[in-house]
Amino acid sequence: MEIAIVLFDGITALDAIGPYEVLTRLPGAEVKFAAKARGLVRTDNLRLGLSADYALDEITAPEILLLPGGLGTRPLMHDPGLLEWIRGVHRSTQWTTSVCTGALLLAAAGLLEGLEATTHWLERETLARYGARPVARRVVRQGKIITAAGVSSGIDMALTLANEIAGAETAQAIQLAIEYDPQPPFDAGSPEKAPPAIVQAARAKAAARAAKPAASA
Repeated sequence: MEIAIVLFDGITALDAIGPYEVLTRLPGAEVKFAAKARGLVRTDNLRLGLSADYALDEITAPEILLLPGGLGTRPLMHDPGLLEWIRGVHRSTQWTTSVCTGALLLAAAGLLEGLEATTHWLERETLARYGARPVARRVVRQGKIITAAGVSSGIDMALTLANEIAGAETAQAIQLAIEYDPQPPFDAGSPEKAPPAIVQAARAKAAARAAKPAASA
């Protein structure tokens, strides 16, 4: 089972690595990290490098496509070559998935028109502008498309996918293997739950971060 995880400069590492830790444990899984060109990409903080062992044009018919998010998705939303590749691969996938702002790439490719979808809470309005119906849920399935909200929710999405592919026992065994048993010290993981001052500060920080040219390289 070929699983293509797309890498790009400006990616958020956990968007890709969280689901990887789940999906690589599926029976018969062959996970391939792919980018526009083989080689190293830098995460959105520029401190971590991830290696793409495949170029996108070497990946033609994966069973599963996963699009992570990060500030690097913004320029890619206007990349005709990448969007056409996404549309072409989607035609034959069994599952097309996204984490965080990876959903914006699906939307820009025209794949979320009229569908419920989720993404990072800061980008729900952007998703709506591309014809999707954003919802404040952690994981959303619409047919063979599964979108996940921000960053850590990619693990939830991957476990949901593991259940669909291999059944509940296998999915639970994977969850146990990675000891995914979240017990956060604060109930502040969504804008609906976090204190208003924290939400406001997060918005301001995200806006400042997005304005840095290097962050969207």
